Amino acid sequence: MAIVKANPPVVELQDVRLTLASTAGPVNILRGIDLTVQAGERIGIVGPSGSGKSTLLAVLAGLERVSGGRVHVAGADLNDMSEDKLALWRRNRVGIVFQSFHLIPTMTALENVAVPLELAGASDATERARAALQQVGLSHREDHYPMQLSGGEQQRVALARAVAPKPALLLADEPTGNLDGTTGHAIIDLMFGEAARLASTLILITHDETLAARCDHVVRIEDGRIKTIEPQRRVVAV
Repeated sequence: MAIVKANPPVVELQDVRLTLASTAGPVNILRGIDLTVQAGERIGIVGPSGSGKSTLLAVLAGLERVSGGRVHVAGADLNDMSEDKLALWRRNRVGIVFQSFHLIPTMTALENVAVPLELAGASDATERARAALQQVGLSHREDHYPMQLSGGEQQRVALARAVAPKPALLLADEPTGNLDGTTGHAIIDLMFGEAARLASTLILITHDETLAARCDHVVRIEDGRIKTIEPQRRVVAV
């Protein structure tokens, strides 16, 4: 009988700690985080301001170095990787959606999505960028600049940019924080839909308990520690 090996987790954090120096002395941001996330899961991270949520997301993206512990994400051990290797890994394996969009103002929507693909050496960068914009309903806006787009449209461009490389891991930091309720719900529907289409693991930070309840698990963080990991009954948007 053949033995079927389970797929390794997309995220494995073991006793992750992050301490920063300050004039008042060391500040403990993360205080021993243990977290495992399986491929294809949707994880919502919630907690009060200053609890370490965004720092944890930065650690997962390889944007923040930890003071101690093991960080294994999307097939790579991040602890000993150089900045150049981290950048290459992030470009190929991770998509990030920020609250503030972070689009390049002098580039069109199509160019904003195509740039990461071009940097990755994709010969079909423009075609893939155009397809990603079509997936988020912005084919008619591909030649417009960010200042010509609404907040919701800018966030859809940012989402298209994040998913165009077909990342194993999709990270989102308060992706609806600058949007009205209706627009925010539409963005989240798109995000969950794209993650499912690409079979990407989705980890998002949110203050919205309704949004968190749509995930498979809700991770509650307080004072740099995980307090609870709560399984959720998947809520299907109507």
